[in-house]
Amino acid sequence: MAISSRRRIAVIAVAVGALTAAGLTAVVTSASAATCSDVEVVFARGTGEIRGLGMVGSPFASTVKSKLSGLSVTTYAVDYAANVSQTSAGPGATDMSKHITSTASQCPNTSFVIGGYSQGASVTDIAIGIRTALGSGEAIPESLAPQIKAVVVFGNPLRMLGTDITKASKLYGSKALDICNAGDPVCGAGVSMLAHLRYATNGSTTEGAEFAASKVKAG
Repeated sequence: MAISSRRRIAVIAVAVGALTAAGLTAVVTSASAATCSDVEVVFARGTGEIRGLGMVGSPFASTVKSKLSGLSVTTYAVDYAANVSQTSAGPGATDMSKHITSTASQCPNTSFVIGGYSQGASVTDIAIGIRTALGSGEAIPESLAPQIKAVVVFGNPLRMLGTDITKASKLYGSKALDICNAGDPVCGAGVSMLAHLRYATNGSTTEGAEFAASKVKAG
């Protein structure tokens, strides 16, 4: 990724962080050996957001849960720095991968919905084995792919390289929804910072959750 692109993302990150500081919080729960859920949503927040699911991940996970009534749904917020310098996506991918590997070993019948927003989308890209311009990290073992039912990302910087998850991943492409708002400079050629901040309010999280729920129900 060009330096100028990194700077654009960094500027947007300040805005994201400001919104988060204003009171956007998330409650995090996770599966354990004693309480295996039917489904776990694993999500990586965007740059500059406080730890948790983030302003996009929270409504996304909540809607997934509502669309899967009758199933137990837990969440896990990827533990990574989400720093403005854009150097933490690799470590974030490693955390996502290790968490899924650990949970799957304890809960072999748990299905996963994974995803992320902004730099968190890059975390997801790396975790499913896609090379990006934002570093490298540990990928989810291919043997666990059947348990990962859906991959949903928002404002994915990978698109600036001329591709997206549906095209870049043979293993997960058919399970993926890669959402980019018109005008978003992080995932496209846009110049609107507001476009990058609207995923939580413009229906995108509902679209993503409906897609994820349909993939879970399809088995």
